[in-house]
Amino acid sequence: EFNMACDTGSKPIEEVETAVSNEENTNTIKKEENNMSSSLVLRKAPEFKMDAYNAKTGHYESVSSDDYKGKWSVVCFYPADFTFVCPTEIAAMNAKYDEFQELGVEILAVSTDTKFSHKRFVETEPLLEGLKLTIGADPTGTVSRAFGVMIEEEGIALRGRFLINPEGTVVAQEVQAPMVGRNVHEFLRQVRAWQHAEKTGEVCPAGWTPGKKTLPVNTDVEQMTGRVGDYITVEEIMSQQIYLQVTVVFK
Repeated sequence: EFNMACDTGSKPIEEVETAVSNEENTNTIKKEENNMSSSLVLRKAPEFKMDAYNAKTGHYESVSSDDYKGKWSVVCFYPADFTFVCPTEIAAMNAKYDEFQELGVEILAVSTDTKFSHKRFVETEPLLEGLKLTIGADPTGTVSRAFGVMIEEEGIALRGRFLINPEGTVVAQEVQAPMVGRNVHEFLRQVRAWQHAEKTGEVCPAGWTPGKKTLPVNTDVEQMTGRVGDYITVEEIMSQQIYLQVTVVFK
């Protein structure tokens, strides 16, 4: 029996592991049984290998899930190159690239386009000037299917974003239809909250940002049961505390 209480942490649900490979037009899937849930949260992230375009170096390369083992990582699926909302999302993630790096988070964007399309997309779209991200190429949809975001009728992926902890467990996912872009500020907030929770054993209430109150279920679980309001107020939960990163330059 699996306990979904707040104090259970991010121990993964055990299941058959999935490994996928997508290289050029060759696709292999190693799966003993198709047991994929509609949610990957608290499950081991699917293994994968695929071609990619590294915009930071300007070169093609191969990426795999092994590259991210032992690290925080995010796999961000988007529908297609040369579309309209997609470059705004990629540009937003890139604008926060340094903050993700400071948090030790690696970013992999993925669409069902080829690596050649990715290269041309980055070179021609003004919003992607100075892009530092790596974009995985999933032209057969193998990796998109493994993550449960493939729209089979259109041959493209939904907007799916998966936060994976250093143990390879998906701790958060956001999947939505193509028409609306995602919020990178909210995602950064979630990353900071997840890292704090896993480091301290405390849990983070709604809207938590660094400096706001956490809930010490690791030490006060009995006293807190049914009495969370003794530890935090609605006003404190809803306070708009903004996390500011301050850089001081000495000349």
